Amino acid sequence: MALLPNLTGTPERGADGQSRNHAKLFSWALIDTIARCFVAVAFVVYFVDLLRQTRDGLTDGVARPFGDDFINFWSGPFLAWHQRAAEIYNFGAFYVFEQSVVGEHIQGYHYSYPPTLLVLMAPLALVPYVPGLALWLVGGWFAFYRALRLAVPRGRTLLFALATPAVFINAVGGQNGTWTAGLFGGGLGLLDRQPIIGGSLLGLLIYKPQFGLLIPVALVAGRRWRALVAAAATSGGLVAIAAISFGPEIFADYLRQVTVLRHVILEDGTGVWHRMVSVFVMARRFGADVPTAYLVQSIVGGIAAAAVAAVWFRGASFGFRNATLILGTCLATPYLQDYDLVFGALVVAWLWQEPAVRCIGETPLLLASAALLLLPLFAASLALFTGLEFGPLFILPLFIIAVKYGLLGQPSPELVPAE
Repeated sequence: MALLPNLTGTPERGADGQSRNHAKLFSWALIDTIARCFVAVAFVVYFVDLLRQTRDGLTDGVARPFGDDFINFWSGPFLAWHQRAAEIYNFGAFYVFEQSVVGEHIQGYHYSYPPTLLVLMAPLALVPYVPGLALWLVGGWFAFYRALRLAVPRGRTLLFALATPAVFINAVGGQNGTWTAGLFGGGLGLLDRQPIIGGSLLGLLIYKPQFGLLIPVALVAGRRWRALVAAAATSGGLVAIAAISFGPEIFADYLRQVTVLRHVILEDGTGVWHRMVSVFVMARRFGADVPTAYLVQSIVGGIAAAAVAAVWFRGASFGFRNATLILGTCLATPYLQDYDLVFGALVVAWLWQEPAVRCIGETPLLLASAALLLLPLFAASLALFTGLEFGPLFILPLFIIAVKYGLLGQPSPELVPAE
């Protein structure tokens, strides 16, 4: 949505060595203007939506609480750190507690995250609900913004970070997409210079294990041994802290609940599938039964894993290998929602800085980038209108570009790990 060619802060030059920005001034200026208008409209829409959730206590009087899914992220750590951890993975008890916080008119919200997130979100247990929502959203956005600044240190990233459509979708849902993008972007951005810190940030993604599927593949193929050890130690440490703090039985409670939710939400989730953009849900929406959908997902996931391994083993440059890992993860995980795609902005920023990728032409790259960035805005509406799911098809073009040029381009000598 932002002025993509200027993310690096440098003008684009043609074969004659002269800047070609003047030829594109109107079109890119228009995109910049659209981005600013989108930010303004998004802020208004969000606060109007938030106000609607105060009609009856801290609810809309029908189904949604103030801050939507944030009710889960706040309630979980509050219960955990007030000696009531047994209620978290008990559907009935958890629902009753949430009603006591915001009011009785809410649908059945549930805590679907592993106990490790209770450790990471412990500060929320000390903050009242409404201020907690502000800290949650602002803190998550700032983490994402800092990751984007790390990806483009000299670029115009503030507007891009505000105008990324998935940020708006994430805020409306009170979700964690910005936090995930911050950890992914921060971890990958620091991997070359500070592998232990970078690996530790990637290890924190254990709170969303479906996004860690290909991280070990990439780190092993890229021979990032220190980062791999740091990621494993961080993940293992979080598991240990959760087990010590809440008792090991909490993991058994989590696994029992996940088994139920996998069937209700993922395998037969007709009421929530419109928010999903994974290969598995695409197969289900096109009529595949559950075993066939898992087979299709496994095949696509295997191809994505092989591509990630090949690009990282080759020692491809920074942007190609990072984009391949994140987009490959999107294709490999069966559980992917529209708000998760905040990290798509990182992918776009990385690829637009790669000189080798410009040979495909500005227009194809712009269209592929727009498809990924705009997907969260229309994915749900398109799915509801058609009864089908096309999300992976909007992710695939940039993935193909990243893999192709990651394999064909020359490895970047300064990025070869010194481990």
